[in-house]
Amino acid sequence: MAAMKLEVHIGKLKLKNPVMTASGTFGYGEEYSEFVDLNRLGAVVVKGLSLEPKQGNPPPRVVETASGMLNAIGLQNIGIERFISEKMPFLRRYDTAVIVNFFGDSVDEYAAAAERLSGVDGIHGLEMNISCPNKQEGWCIFGTDPKVTARVVGEVRKRTSLPLIVKLSPNVTDISLMARAAEDAGADAVSLINTLTGMAIDIRTKKPRLANRTGGLSGPAVKPVAIRMVYEVFRAVKVPIIGMGGIMSGDDAVEFLLAGASAVAVGTANFVDPGATTAILDGIIDYMEKEGTGEIGSLTGTAHAG
Repeated sequence: MAAMKLEVHIGKLKLKNPVMTASGTFGYGEEYSEFVDLNRLGAVVVKGLSLEPKQGNPPPRVVETASGMLNAIGLQNIGIERFISEKMPFLRRYDTAVIVNFFGDSVDEYAAAAERLSGVDGIHGLEMNISCPNKQEGWCIFGTDPKVTARVVGEVRKRTSLPLIVKLSPNVTDISLMARAAEDAGADAVSLINTLTGMAIDIRTKKPRLANRTGGLSGPAVKPVAIRMVYEVFRAVKVPIIGMGGIMSGDDAVEFLLAGASAVAVGTANFVDPGATTAILDGIIDYMEKEGTGEIGSLTGTAHAG
């Protein structure tokens, strides 16, 4: 059999393979480096960054659920400037794409963050988080109103020439509308899904188990929803899709590819097994060998055939 082709393209960004990390589950990369050969990954997607550091929500912030977990971290992060000075020197050592997830509390903050990150050596792409389910007040409107989505993506697009991925919220009536709004405004790709809004209550105290009351549900419990949404978005847009949501094995990842994803991001699995990303990559390769598939791209959207 000829050499297997694992490369994928996300806009003008070329990845050596389709497996990347999901933001917020892999720290800034260094935390997992003793467990995972970062050079084997298609991309490291770092924890979401804002212009200024954020403390996040008060504890408790994580609750285990059936087949998953709820988190309400609240986008705690060290801020863009500290990330550039303290974390990027380490990431530059690796021959792996670095994608920076970022967010803002206003359109202007999104645009300013993208502009600041765009001039940094070693950052290969940006992922806009417009979809966090555990931020309060009006923040979620960025990911649930297509007109607002188009506006914020359009402003960011003006400030960066880097490949721009827009991370979509599943907490909407029709995710395809949001994907089209992002694509029309200049996104090079979309990533989905972010976590589903959920809640857990302690029956002894009779109070919510998260201090934030609600949080984002992730893990295997959300995979069927994520697969369905990737399938729908594939029919709605022409830009590449990065699929995520409950991927625990190579077979899970292949499902996302068949549904329409060009690449996948591994999230909650990293908490269960720090080496999950490379194990999932090996699982994809094993599937391709068994199926006689020579090129990863030939799997994308196959479930739509016929």
